[in-house]
Amino acid sequence: MTEKVKIAIDLMGGDNSPDKTLEGIDLFIQRNLNLNDYFFYLYGDKDLVLQKLKNLKFLKSNYELIDTKIIVSNELSPIAALKKGKGSSMWESIQSQISLNTDVSLSAGNTGVFLVMSKMILKMLEGIDKPALAGLWPSDKGMSLVLDLGANIECSEKNFIDFSEMGSALYKSLYPDEDIKVSLLNIGSEELKGTETLKNAHLKLKNLERTGDFKFIGYIEGNQITSGESNVIVTDGFTGNVALKTAEGVANFLTKNLKKYLSENIFSKLSIVFSYFSLKKFKNKLDPRKYNGAIFLGLKGPVVKSHGGIDSLGFSYSVELCYKIAKGKLIDKIKANLSHVKNLNEKG
Repeated sequence: MTEKVKIAIDLMGGDNSPDKTLEGIDLFIQRNLNLNDYFFYLYGDKDLVLQKLKNLKFLKSNYELIDTKIIVSNELSPIAALKKGKGSSMWESIQSQISLNTDVSLSAGNTGVFLVMSKMILKMLEGIDKPALAGLWPSDKGMSLVLDLGANIECSEKNFIDFSEMGSALYKSLYPDEDIKVSLLNIGSEELKGTETLKNAHLKLKNLERTGDFKFIGYIEGNQITSGESNVIVTDGFTGNVALKTAEGVANFLTKNLKKYLSENIFSKLSIVFSYFSLKKFKNKLDPRKYNGAIFLGLKGPVVKSHGGIDSLGFSYSVELCYKIAKGKLIDKIKANLSHVKNLNEKG
């Protein structure tokens, strides 16, 4: 019998919680009705949560509710949260990976606090000095993974190497049948362009390609992120976060103006009737809720951060992301990939 995936969830983090988080879990179960495949450890105010559980259609079993009265405020700094946050729903959901041997932790709470708590409780993997924040992006050929999205403003060539191997492991755990194609985000595709750090990382990744963890594509530019030519795109946190916010802004601009111009007059409104299904596909492709959930890589256990302002549908996809990376044995894959880096370094 296959062992159940154990997912620990902070019910209280983010806007409109625990309504959003509970409804999101319910939506995940509705899409994944094999109840024998997963179990939830839910952390939140029991008095508040029990009332809301009665209204859910699918979350009726295979969970344990752990009463946690302390909630980490979005206004707290990471340092203040560490002093006040022990015993909170966020803290306990992370701690469960040690105390209850859960497979993954999820929160929609304060990002900085969640990262600091995760590093403090779970510790870093051997050989990793910086974690990376990775997220999924839609592309012309399916899905791509971009990292780092904001955990590190500055990165060394070692960080880029580590991010490439960890990102490859994450992509393989999510999409086991896909070939991994890694690229470095740069200001041009020519090997002579970019910083010395990028150039040095480029050389090492060409050597690492021989281990078979991934195919190294080389450099790509910002306008190629969604092309699908590579599916693991590596950059520093400053550049990655700017790229992410720019992409979100462009997507919102397109959908808002498309809606505006299609409702201008009777003729444009009629065109909606004839292009309804195409427009629906377009909307689904750009719907950020389906790509909700950023993964902290480099820790001894996987943690997923849901966007704080996302709705219940978006939260359900972050639950699904947790389920997939746990099923895909993410940490085992990361350790295997990082051993190849160590072996290559020892050989010189």
